[in-house]
Amino acid sequence: MEQRPPNAEAGARVLVVDDDPTVAEIVTGYLDRAGYVVDRAGDGPDALARAAAHWPDLVVLDLMLPGMDGLEVCRRMRGQGPVPVIMLTARGDEDDRILGLEVGADDYVTKPFSPRELVLRVESVLRRTRPAPAAASGLLRAAGLAVDPAARRATKNGTELALTIREFDLLSFFLRHPGRAFSREELMREVWGWDFGDLSTVTVHVRRLRGKVEDDPARPRIVQTVWGVGYRFDPAAGSGEE
Repeated sequence: MEQRPPNAEAGARVLVVDDDPTVAEIVTGYLDRAGYVVDRAGDGPDALARAAAHWPDLVVLDLMLPGMDGLEVCRRMRGQGPVPVIMLTARGDEDDRILGLEVGADDYVTKPFSPRELVLRVESVLRRTRPAPAAASGLLRAAGLAVDPAARRATKNGTELALTIREFDLLSFFLRHPGRAFSREELMREVWGWDFGDLSTVTVHVRRLRGKVEDDPARPRIVQTVWGVGYRFDPAAGSGEE
C-alpha cells in the first residue's frame, strides 16, 4: 500500500472543477497521491451538485468554465457555506486574478502551473483551517473587534463577521501586532507564508477586510495605509484614509 505523506490533511476532501479533462486528471492524480479525497466536476452546475452532495474542505476552481464561470460558482458556493477556494486561470491578466480574489478566493494559480506547486498551495490553505495551538488561541480584542483563533470566529460589536480564511488570518495578525506598520512583503510572508508572490493579493485582501471591519471602508480608520510602507492596525481607531 502507498504510504501517504504525513503533511496531508487526513481525509480532507478537495473538489477539482475544470472543463479540461487533461488538467483535471493531472491535478486529481497529484492530490490523490498527496493523500486527499478528490471529487471532480467539469462545469459549474456539476460542481454545485457535487458540493451539495459532499461538502468539500477546499475547492480548486477554474475561472474559465463553460456556461457558468468560476466567479459565479465561487459566489454560489460561498452563499451555501464557508469553503476555501484556490482559483485557476489560464490568463496572466492581473484583472482576472483580482476578480477571483474579490469574490473571495483564498489563493490563485495561473496556468500553466506546476502540479506540485498547486499541492503545496492546497496544503498551505488547509493548514490555515486547523485549530490554533493552545498558546495562540487566546481571544483577541480591539476596536470593537473580537477574534477567537481556536474557533476561527470573528465578531464586530457582537455581530459575527463572514471572513474568508485569509481575511481571518490577516485580521488575527493585525490584532496581534497593534500599532506596527507592515509592508505588503512582510504581510505576504507572515500571513500567507510565501517568500514571494503577487503583492496585489495583499492589497485586495486588505480592501476586502476593510469592507467588513470599517464603518466607512472609503475612509478606513482601523486598518490604515502607511504611505511608502504598507498598512497598520490602529486599535484606537484613529483617523486614516486610503
